[in-house]
Amino acid sequence: MTTTNAPAADAPATAVREPEPAKNRRPFWRNPWRHPWFLEGFTWLYLIWSLAPIAIAVLFSFNNGRSQSSWQGFSWRWYFSDPVNSVLHDPQLHAAVIQTVRLSVLTTIIAVPLGVAFALGINRWRGPIPATFNFVMILSYVIPELIFGVSMFFVFTTLFSSVHLGTVAEVLGLVTWNVSWPAIVVQARLVTLGRQYEEAAADLGAMEPAS
Repeated sequence: MTTTNAPAADAPATAVREPEPAKNRRPFWRNPWRHPWFLEGFTWLYLIWSLAPIAIAVLFSFNNGRSQSSWQGFSWRWYFSDPVNSVLHDPQLHAAVIQTVRLSVLTTIIAVPLGVAFALGINRWRGPIPATFNFVMILSYVIPELIFGVSMFFVFTTLFSSVHLGTVAEVLGLVTWNVSWPAIVVQARLVTLGRQYEEAAADLGAMEPAS
């Protein structure tokens, strides 16, 4: 009588490992998932190229001499040390700094809400009219600032002569120029967010249906 020894139930089964397929190694220039070293490096070079002139201008504002090309030592002369020509003591420079800060604050307060509202309208409204408005808004990115400034000067001196040259005209010109920046940023975020967040906000009571 022959007996067949059955394998024990608790004996661990040996896993048979299949041979792994050879990795398809493609050249680095044909790999779409590689780290974008070239784009990252180009971005840093562009930032350095754009910010270097501003950094040099700020550095030479602390120059001890009047030269704009030769460094003559660090000094606070042009800010408050010079009793005649510094920003703190010269009435014209002092007024220019205050006016610049005032214009920046007023422009930000007005342009940001207008840009957000404009982006919401363009995102919701479909048709040739909003597409035309969107194209006109993008023009501020390609029109040189000098041409835009001269155009606004003729607008306020010829077309809207009731708006006298001064703080009001400057604020209107700056708002017209800068309103496209928040509009472009907000519109890009609205496109990536989608409508599901708006529906979720409506379910949570953020927007009540019109009665």
